[in-house]
Amino acid sequence: MSGQTDGAVCCQEQEPAAAWGCEEMESDESELQRRSSDTDSTPLSPPTCCRCPRTCCLCCTCLWGLAMRIRRKEGSLARRAESITRLESPQRIEESSSSLTLDEVTSWTRSFDLLLENPAGRSVFAQFLQTEHSDENMLFWLACEELKNEEHEAPVTEIAKKVYLDYISILSPKEVSIDAAVRDAINKSLARPSAHMFDEAQAQVYALMHRDSYPRFLNSPLYRSLVQRLFTQEHDT
Repeated sequence: MSGQTDGAVCCQEQEPAAAWGCEEMESDESELQRRSSDTDSTPLSPPTCCRCPRTCCLCCTCLWGLAMRIRRKEGSLARRAESITRLESPQRIEESSSSLTLDEVTSWTRSFDLLLENPAGRSVFAQFLQTEHSDENMLFWLACEELKNEEHEAPVTEIAKKVYLDYISILSPKEVSIDAAVRDAINKSLARPSAHMFDEAQAQVYALMHRDSYPRFLNSPLYRSLVQRLFTQEHDT
């Protein structure tokens, strides 16, 4: 009896987005069962001893659900990493920076906002963040910008759910660093998601990149080589 009580408390503390957690487990099951026909002869299906709504106890269903969630998150992370690598590859950066001028690139030293407003600047900065294993900060910031630009309620809910699961949830491998008060405020707003529910978290991540990553980027070989290349091009023409 006490074990069940402890499990309930665990659920409340670890997964404030209860409804989203349940939907995630159900979508995990349906997605994996759909794909199983392509990869395995026997479809995956959960044990039927119970149907706990969240994955915090040690029953077979909860353990199965947790394994499926981890498997899905690992696959999502791999796809995201592949996408980032493809987007920020040296060839793509070369292409995106081909129209840049030396004045434009050197202006990034005067303003972090000028860097973020420039598509090529974001690409170069994102590649630098990958070398520091902190690219989740840029990804989260961009996701928040996408959310704020969405005007329709249904897409807002879907995007907000994805942002929460990818960057705020304690289960996410790409969890961003925000303080407890901001995290609590986000958890309280989960019942009614809005386009601006992550504004404070985005501001904190922006401040972190501005304070820590941005100065190191300006002194990095990546940025210096870009400046040198543009300088050489302009003086050779």
